[in-house]
Amino acid sequence: MGYVEQNLNPGERILYTTHLHWIVLFRSIFVDTLFSAAGLALIVWGIAGKHPERGEGQVAGIAGLLLLLAGNVILAIAAVRRNATEMAVTDRRVIIKVGVLTKRTVEVFLSKIESVGVEQTLWGRMMGFGSISVRGTGGTNEPFSHVANPLEFRRQVQNQLGAQLNL
Repeated sequence: MGYVEQNLNPGERILYTTHLHWIVLFRSIFVDTLFSAAGLALIVWGIAGKHPERGEGQVAGIAGLLLLLAGNVILAIAAVRRNATEMAVTDRRVIIKVGVLTKRTVEVFLSKIESVGVEQTLWGRMMGFGSISVRGTGGTNEPFSHVANPLEFRRQVQNQLGAQLNL
């Protein structure tokens, strides 16, 4: 059970959830690929080494394994960060939680939201991600980048704001 589910008020329902787009993993995937390729090359060179008496093969093999491990750790950390971000629209508020060891939460009641802004680059429009800014009364502005389906998030908030006006 995630942060959003644990912090719902009695009778409150989750209507829409989203998360960070997979593009936030792109750099980590690239680094992991580079480290893994270099690590495998060192392992192969170490196994096929021509001077085993000097220990070069063992050193290359260990260095290769360390590179493989480092690349995978970098990718795992990025994946945990991505999965630790929760964004939800309920029938009463917008809830956003970011972080694993340290948390940053934004919970804004729908009645206090002035607008939800969306910014998307051309690349973001093609790939389906962008930045959202939840603007509350009193001048609070909470920006979040690399959000998956930001236009749908905004639409869900607007739908709930409209539903509250019709009550």
